[in-house]
Amino acid sequence: MAELPSHARVVIIGGGIGGCSIAYHLAQMGWRDVVLVERSELTSGSTFHSAGLVGQLRSDVNLTKMIRYSVDLYRKLKDETDYDPNWREVGSLRLASSPARLEELKRQVALARSFGLPLELISTQEAQKLFPILNPDGVLGAVYLPTDGMVDPSGVTYALAAGAKKFGARLFTMTRVQAIALKGDRVDAVVTDRGTIKTEIVVNAAGQWSGEIAAMVGLYLPVTPMAHLYLITRPIPGLPRNMPTMRDPDHLVYWREEVGGLIAGGYERQPAPWGLDGIPPDFNNRLLPPDWDRFQPLMENLIKRTPIIEHAEVNMLLNGPEGFTPDGEFLLGPTPVKGFWVAAAFCAHGLASAGGIGKAMAEWIVAGHPEWNLWRLDLRRLGNNYASQRYTVARTVETYSKYYDIHYPHEERETMRPLRLSPVYYRLRELGAVFGEKTGWERPNWFNSNDKLGIADYQPKGWASRHYSPAIEVEHCGTRARAGLFDETSFSKFQVHGAGALAALQYLCANDVDQPIGRVVYTQMLNPRGGIECDLTVTRLAADRFRIITGTAFGEHDRSWIRLNLPEGADVQIEDVTSQYACIGLWGPRARDILRRVTTSDVSNAAFPYMTAQTLAVGEVPVLAVRVTYVGELGWEFYCPMEYGQRLWDVLWEAGQADGVVAAGYRAMDSLRLEKGYRYWSADISPDYTPYEAGLGFAVKLAKGNFIGRDALVKQKQEGIQQQLCCLTLADPTAIALGNEPVRRNDRVVGWITSGGYGYSVGKSIAYAYLPRAHTAIGTVLDVELFGERIGAVVEREPLWDPKGERIRA
Repeated sequence: MAELPSHARVVIIGGGIGGCSIAYHLAQMGWRDVVLVERSELTSGSTFHSAGLVGQLRSDVNLTKMIRYSVDLYRKLKDETDYDPNWREVGSLRLASSPARLEELKRQVALARSFGLPLELISTQEAQKLFPILNPDGVLGAVYLPTDGMVDPSGVTYALAAGAKKFGARLFTMTRVQAIALKGDRVDAVVTDRGTIKTEIVVNAAGQWSGEIAAMVGLYLPVTPMAHLYLITRPIPGLPRNMPTMRDPDHLVYWREEVGGLIAGGYERQPAPWGLDGIPPDFNNRLLPPDWDRFQPLMENLIKRTPIIEHAEVNMLLNGPEGFTPDGEFLLGPTPVKGFWVAAAFCAHGLASAGGIGKAMAEWIVAGHPEWNLWRLDLRRLGNNYASQRYTVARTVETYSKYYDIHYPHEERETMRPLRLSPVYYRLRELGAVFGEKTGWERPNWFNSNDKLGIADYQPKGWASRHYSPAIEVEHCGTRARAGLFDETSFSKFQVHGAGALAALQYLCANDVDQPIGRVVYTQMLNPRGGIECDLTVTRLAADRFRIITGTAFGEHDRSWIRLNLPEGADVQIEDVTSQYACIGLWGPRARDILRRVTTSDVSNAAFPYMTAQTLAVGEVPVLAVRVTYVGELGWEFYCPMEYGQRLWDVLWEAGQADGVVAAGYRAMDSLRLEKGYRYWSADISPDYTPYEAGLGFAVKLAKGNFIGRDALVKQKQEGIQQQLCCLTLADPTAIALGNEPVRRNDRVVGWITSGGYGYSVGKSIAYAYLPRAHTAIGTVLDVELFGERIGAVVEREPLWDPKGERIRA
C-alpha cells in the first residue's frame, strides 16, 4: 500500500464518481498535488448501485450545459484513459400518460431546442416502435432525445480515476478520515487512520457520509440517505438490445435495458429515509434488504406499462441508499470554513451530472468561480432553517415522494409548517392571508379577503392560472392608487461594523458606500468577471457601522460571499440580525399622509428624501425608517425590534383605513416590481451578467477606487457590451412567461426569458430577457415560445411604470 503524503494542495474525501471527477478535473487543470482518500474501495458508497440513466435536459440552461458536458466527456473517456465507461448512446423516451403531462412535454421541447438539444415530440405509435414492449394504453404522446443514454456507474468512475492518475493525482483507498484540523477559521489538515495530511483545501465529496465529514469542522449539511428501489431481471427472450431508456413520470417509474434484461424502478409515494442515527462504519459495498411491500405500487405501474415484466425472472430487487437533499438538488460550493468545500448529495442526477460537477468544482476552487451559474445547486441556497434533522428529513421525504410530479410555478412546500413566524403572522392570518414559505418563513402570497372585493377582471391562462388569485390584482392596484402595507420581516439583515467596515465594503461593493450617515446605497457585489454575486442595499448607521438588507432566500449566500472575500486581516464583524428586527413596508401615493398621522417627525420630501434613513417613532414604536422601494411608489420600510412588530403593523393599519390601505402580499410585490423594471437576483441578474449588461450601470462607481470586478467592468465599458437585459411585452396579455422560455428573431433563438408576469397598471404581459445588442432597439419585434405556441413580443422602453421616477421621489 502506497505511503500517504504528509502534504497536499487539496484533499478530496470520497471515491465515488463525484470525487473522482473533481480529482480528474483539478489534475487536468494543472494541479499536481491532488490527493483523494476513500474509506473503502472506489464506488463502494452509492455510486456502484446507481441505475445508470443519463438524461441531459433540465429546466435551467446552466444545468443542462453541465450534463451535456458530462455526456461529451463520457464519450471520449475510453480513448483518453484506456478504461471503458461503457457509455451507450441509446436515446431516451419520456411518456405523457395525462393531458397535463403532455402540456409539460411541449414546454420541454421548446426549452430543449433552445438549449441545442434535439428533443422531439413524437406520437404514441412512434414511441412504441422505439420501445416495443410498451403498452400504449393511456399514452398520449412522448418526447424522444436521441443523444441521451446510459453508462456503467463503476466503469465511468474508474475511467475518471485513471484519468486523474494520468494527470498526476494520487488516490488512496482504504483510508478513513477521522478528523479535520482547523487553524482559526481555515482548514489546516486531514487526519486519517493512516496518517495526517497538511492541506489548505478539503473537498467533501463523501456522498451520504458528507454530513459526518462536515460535522468535523462544525457544520451541518442537510443530507438524508433515501433507500432507492429498482428491479433487475434476468435476460428476457426476444427483448431488443439498445432500446432507449424510458420514463413514465405519471406512473412514477423508469426502465432501461441491461444485458438482455431490464432495470426498472421509480420514486414511490411512501419513501424510506435511512441511517438517521448514523450509517454503520462497515457499510461499504453493501445494500439494504429488499422491500417488496414498498415496491409493490411501483411494480403494479411497471406491469401496467410493460406487461412483459410481470412474468420476467427476477434477479434481484436492489435497495440502495443515496444521499438526498430537501429540494432534490445537489450541494456544491464553499462553506463558512475557509478552504472547506462541498460536492455531495447528488440525488437522482448525480451520474448524469458528475462530469460537469467535477469541471465546475475544479474551476470554482482554482479560479474562484465556475463557468456556469450554479445557484440552483449552491449549498448556500439552504438557510439555517435546515439546521434541524427532523425538519430536513420531512422536507426530503416530501421532495422524494413528488420527484416525478409536475411542478407548477409558485408551488409551495407543505411539510413542517409553520416554522418561522413574523410578529404580525396572526394579524395577517386574520386578514385572510394565503401563506407561502421561504427559508422557513411564513409569508403572505395574497389575501383572500381582497379577492372578495370583486373588482379584479384579469385571468391568466395555462400554467400561470395555477396558484393564482384575483386578489393579486386588487393588492397591486390598491398599492398604486392608495397604499399597500407589506410584511417584509423575512428579509435578510446584516450588521457590518468595525474599524475596517467602510474599507471592506468599498472593496466588496461596485457602488460608493462612503456616504454620510443616514444614506442608503443600492449596490451589487461582483465576482472578478464582473458578474453580479449579490444585489442589496447598504445603509450607513454610523462611521463604522452599516446595515445590509438582501432577499429572504439569499442571506446565507450573501453573508458567505462577504466573509470569504473580506480583505485579509480586516477589522470587520458581520452579524446576522434577521431575527432581531421586524420590517413593515408602506408604499403608495398616500403613504406620507398615513405616516403623518402616527409620527411627529417631519417626513416631507425635503426633510426625508429618497434613499435616506432616519430613526423616528411610529405611534409608540421606535423604528429605523428607510425611504426605499421595491414596488415603484413613494414609501418606507420600517425596522423595529421584533417584539414591537405587531404593534407597528396595528398602528399603520389603523392609520391607513381612512385612505383605503390594502394588505398586500409578495405576488403583488412581484408584479409591481416588474412594471418598474426592478431586477430580481437569481433570475434577471446573476453571476452570468454584469451591471452594465443588466442596465444597472448607475450603481457602478469606477472612480471610487479598487473593488472586486472593477477591471472587468473597465474593460467591458471600453469594448462595449454585447448583450443587454430588455423589457418585452407580449401580444397576448393572458399569456405569461414563466422563465427560461426561448426568445426568437426570425426563427433563431436570441435569448431566454429571465422572469415574467402581468402588469395590472399598464395592462400588459411583461417579460425580461437578455438579447444581443443587434436586437435591443425599442420596437424590435420578436416572439416568445410558450408551450409550443409562439407569442409575438416587442422590445419596450423601460421602465413601463413611472419612467422618470417622479412617484418614488414625490
